[in-house]
Amino acid sequence: MTWFTFPGDNLLCRCLGISITAWLTLLFVFIIVPAVLGVSFGIRRLYMRTLLKIFEWATSRMEMGAKEKNQQLHKPYSNGIIAKESPSSLQQELQELRGSASCLRSEPEFEMADIFYFCRRGVESILDDEVTKRFSAQELESWNLLTRSNYNFRHISLRLTVLWGLGVLIRYGILLPLRVTLAITGISLLVVLTTFVGFLPNRELRFYLSEKVHLMCFRICVRALTAIITYHNRENKPKNGGICVSNHTTPIDVIILANDGCYSMVGQVHGGLMGMMQRAMVKSSPHIWFERSEVKDRHLVAKRLSDHVADKTKQPILIFPEGTCINNTSVMMFKKGSFEIACTVYPVAIKYDPRFGDAFWNSSKFGLVNYLLRMMSSWAIVCSVWYLPPMNREEGEDAMQFANRVKAAIAAQGGLVDLIWDGGLKRAKVKDAFKEEQQKLYSKVLVGEQSDDTHLEDENQEEDENPEDESNQDSTKGQ
Repeated sequence: MTWFTFPGDNLLCRCLGISITAWLTLLFVFIIVPAVLGVSFGIRRLYMRTLLKIFEWATSRMEMGAKEKNQQLHKPYSNGIIAKESPSSLQQELQELRGSASCLRSEPEFEMADIFYFCRRGVESILDDEVTKRFSAQELESWNLLTRSNYNFRHISLRLTVLWGLGVLIRYGILLPLRVTLAITGISLLVVLTTFVGFLPNRELRFYLSEKVHLMCFRICVRALTAIITYHNRENKPKNGGICVSNHTTPIDVIILANDGCYSMVGQVHGGLMGMMQRAMVKSSPHIWFERSEVKDRHLVAKRLSDHVADKTKQPILIFPEGTCINNTSVMMFKKGSFEIACTVYPVAIKYDPRFGDAFWNSSKFGLVNYLLRMMSSWAIVCSVWYLPPMNREEGEDAMQFANRVKAAIAAQGGLVDLIWDGGLKRAKVKDAFKEEQQKLYSKVLVGEQSDDTHLEDENQEEDENPEDESNQDSTKGQ
């Protein structure tokens, strides 16, 4: 018995087969092969320039429409909701509130006017504090055709609506399948090839091939995000026997840096796919994974890090001292554990361009898989990376002072705000010690001593810290 088939079925199968073959051929020739060789055809940068022209046209159309309707398109730029005055000491501000009459008194004492200072500072913190707004996506002043939820936009023309719909089809119908395919390819090759390389008996050959495999796989993963990265001052790239520290915006910071050089990751042992990747990677390269019970042992962590940097044949360690993701606008307190190790520190500043997609991971709002899908369905990931000159602890400088100096250098180079606050406030409350410090400052005013606000930063950092913190878990898990 023979089955009857329509001629159109054979034609459909042939067309489908040709399409798949062409798709895989283009994928192999234009993406995988350049990733293996470490070259670029310039397609991504041409794509970026095209997007910029489209964004400029869309913004001009919106501005014209808003002008015709006499509406304000953009929210006027300001540093916050409240126009805050330049910072001054507690004693100076209280003196201004009390007025000249208090100067005539021989002994300082409490005055009712002091209450207004604390009320004003409290209201300012509630409405517009420096910390919580660093854990939410930064607002764009122009539309990047990714969302209609921006409250600044009150006019969208028919042309822009059609363009937005076309963008949805391109991002979800073409870019997302391509990027998912590349991500699966990169991760699969990483697991298979690192496992194979790990069985090689020759240590030098194993490390050499491991470096090539890691670079190739991370370059494929970078292309899976259509990441367009500009590296500056490559002569300052981290070297073996040192620690690379960077500001932290997203879990893909690891991929961004590993695309240009190999690092030893530090993190907690996980299960599932992440655990499988960790076990494969550590076979061919000296990564540092900790069991859950070992993470709290600060001395054990410090010893393993010290032993690693003491071996000049091993790759530099990559650590994010903030311990959590910040929204690409500022750098928060660096935990001092990473700076207690006696070695050279290589600072790196990373700054993302939010016009093409918001790279910040709000872990309290999106899971890791959801976040990665959002990244793969955005237009692109565009960022700049600056390698800063290596830094060492100076004589008489403690770990906290060294960490603050490195943090200030990263913030200045990346155009980020340098904040003294701990990123742990993302999930935890303000410590009682910091509240007590504010009370001590006011008590000094009452007893007539000179108050000094400059040591608040040190007080905010006085705690037992662990270089194997959430930031190191970010190297493998994201956060």
